[in-house]
Amino acid sequence: MSRNYKFHNPEGLYFISFAVVGWLDVFIQNEYKEILLESLRFCQKNKGLEIHSWCIMSSHVHLVFRSINGHKPELLIGDLKRFTSKAIIKAIKENPQESRKEFLLNFFLQEGSKTSNVKQYQFWRHDNKPIELWSNRVINQKINYVHQNPVEAGLVFRAEDYRYSSAIDYSDEKGLLDDIVIFRIFDL
Repeated sequence: MSRNYKFHNPEGLYFISFAVVGWLDVFIQNEYKEILLESLRFCQKNKGLEIHSWCIMSSHVHLVFRSINGHKPELLIGDLKRFTSKAIIKAIKENPQESRKEFLLNFFLQEGSKTSNVKQYQFWRHDNKPIELWSNRVINQKINYVHQNPVEAGLVFRAEDYRYSSAIDYSDEKGLLDDIVIFRIFDL
């Protein structure tokens, strides 16, 4: 098991972030974000991915999630990253509008050559830094962090206006992914 996937409680709720190597701004192309969204949908339907919040930024992704139905979270995230890595590299190669194609592919190839367990291209950084969320306060804090990322980056004024995030779901409207598990703290 990789030293970078430390999910100590297989049934826990986790916050993770994973970034493109070199923090390259790959997800400025909607086509690449759509590949990631399709993979998240597949994992929701077939691999026990329960999403509480998500956000795709230009160079990284944030998730608050739980692995359900006995699936191990480290394997789930490993599969997600492996599949999206290959699919996005393929999309970059085949995209005639990708002006950075040569730069991106050379960078991913160079990064892959530095790692013994990568055969060719390395797209994602190996670190996820999973944080198990143990209290309502911490869960709420991380979900707010995920949703405020585009606001802090100056992309939108209101979190719910950012298309590639679950913030809209938390505003009682429908976002891009189905079956988002909304976390709410109710005062009694």
